[in-house]
Amino acid sequence: MPGRRAGGRRASSGYFARVWAVVRRIPRGEAWSYGAVARAAGFPGTARQVVWALRAAPRELPWHRVVGAGGRILLPAEAGAEQRLRLEAEGARFAGSRVLTRPPKARRARTKR
Repeated sequence: MPGRRAGGRRASSGYFARVWAVVRRIPRGEAWSYGAVARAAGFPGTARQVVWALRAAPRELPWHRVVGAGGRILLPAEAGAEQRLRLEAEGARFAGSRVLTRPPKARRARTKR
């Protein structure tokens, strides 16, 4: 994914680091939406900022496992084609042009006994 730097330097702490940690946990062959990644990182409602975090991500991050709502690949032209090819190579399933996403499992709230 092009543009791996934020503000001219690597972004490696705070929000970006938490988003990257979530993206690293997405299993091969699965895709989560930008919103699901934001929620899993503890920042609900910040799907657009996930895009910025991915643009600044290290090259080894599996950025291709994050898609738009409803499983849409939102990247234009060649970048979108590359994303689809990477997902297909990992065994992701598609329905037409949409990836069949699997939302992250919600953590159970602990109850006091």
